[in-house]
Amino acid sequence: MSGNDPRVFFAAERTLLAWIRTAVALIGLGFVVARFGLFLQLLDRQVGASTSHHVSPWIGVGLALLGAITAATSSWQHARFRRTLGADDLPAGYRSGAALAIGFGVSVAGLALATILVL
Repeated sequence: MSGNDPRVFFAAERTLLAWIRTAVALIGLGFVVARFGLFLQLLDRQVGASTSHHVSPWIGVGLALLGAITAATSSWQHARFRRTLGADDLPAGYRSGAALAIGFGVSVAGLALATILVL
């Protein structure tokens, strides 16, 4: 392999997309865990238990925030790596902004979901 190989860039982009996939999974799991806590609270009301302390909504918010942080950090790291590549390392005419936009978009969506879950 030569020093100017676009496969290096594509490998970095695949890594970014794998981290975004992980972030989406964490955000989704956070939503499910938080909603399960709501279900447990409804069950407590039906049974009449008033001393129950469910932490699952807060765990869900934490997982959603972790997913948002994961997406933002991996996108930022990819942007930093991309700046180190030369023009010959990038395929001609290829635009790499979509992967970064998706990564930062997932981060914003995770933050919005965490905010909604807290309220």
